[in-house]
Amino acid sequence: MCLVEYYTYDDYKKWEGDWELIRGCPVAMAPSPVKSHQNLVAMFAYEFNRNFLNCEECEVLVEEDWIVEEDTVLRPDVSIVCNEQNEYITKAPEIVVEVVSKSTAKRDEKIKFDIYEKEMVKYYILAYPEFLKAKVYKNENGKFIKIGDFSNEKLKISDTSCEGEIDFDTIFKKLRSKK
Repeated sequence: MCLVEYYTYDDYKKWEGDWELIRGCPVAMAPSPVKSHQNLVAMFAYEFNRNFLNCEECEVLVEEDWIVEEDTVLRPDVSIVCNEQNEYITKAPEIVVEVVSKSTAKRDEKIKFDIYEKEMVKYYILAYPEFLKAKVYKNENGKFIKIGDFSNEKLKISDTSCEGEIDFDTIFKKLRSKK
């Protein structure tokens, strides 16, 4: 529970700036992300659009509000959502990517991890620009199981509404060339 007032989605809609709402607690988004963060977000979105292009019921979204519950609104860096009829996300995405920084690590690796797991997100990808790798988790019976660490491998996705492949070599290529 928050040490401040308890808020709901109705409150959240009125706020200015970039926020998330976690179990009634307002969480300010970090200032504009650094270039490596933005590069990874763009590359994941590109890779998802390229490899899940033939799927008509799914769409790739970047920093879109997901209303999990009345007191919890998250904004994943990148997500794949299928058969969503609303203007924002109202059900668990098939895949969620969070690009992890020092300022967001605790929230991404623990708080959001637990929420995404409970809400049955099928794949959760934690991307680390500093280390040029991503940790990939798959939800099996309500629990995330780590599939592995990916840096330049490919991962075939075949148990979501749309099938595709994620090429981590392509995703990390630009950042790798700058090291």
